Amino acid sequence: MGIYDYKVRDGKGQDVALSDYKGKVLLIVNTATGCGFTPQYDGLQHLYEKFADRGFEILDFPCNQFAGQAPGTDEEIASFCTGRFGITFPQFHKINVNGDKAEPLYTFLKSQAGGVMGSNIKWNFTKFLVDRSGNVVARYAPTKTPQALESEIEKLL
Repeated sequence: MGIYDYKVRDGKGQDVALSDYKGKVLLIVNTATGCGFTPQYDGLQHLYEKFADRGFEILDFPCNQFAGQAPGTDEEIASFCTGRFGITFPQFHKINVNGDKAEPLYTFLKSQAGGVMGSNIKWNFTKFLVDRSGNVVARYAPTKTPQALESEIEKLL
């Protein structure tokens, strides 16, 4: 299976086929609204505004697995992110990224880029960069800021 074979649920519970993003460069991020890295939403939105018209998408997956830092419903999380950070990129249903109940997409992402930092996601705001062909080309730790990814994204566009 490749990345385009997966389906995920959006914040309203509707299925979304990742094949809808075929041909785009993707940055897939597990996020949280109450994390020390939450201000990265500003940097993510900046990347989205800078590159979206060139075929770049950010896929935001809230995750409450790390110290309960993404409490609330999908609607509450979306309201916080749009109200506080003005995000306009797609935000999906809250998921698990590790363990038996991990979102299958994340199991796939970890298998493709796990060698860099081990297989499990260590914390919120871990980022996966996917090229236009659906290949996972990099995995970044939460400490890597969105701004630090600009040149890598630029190369793929």
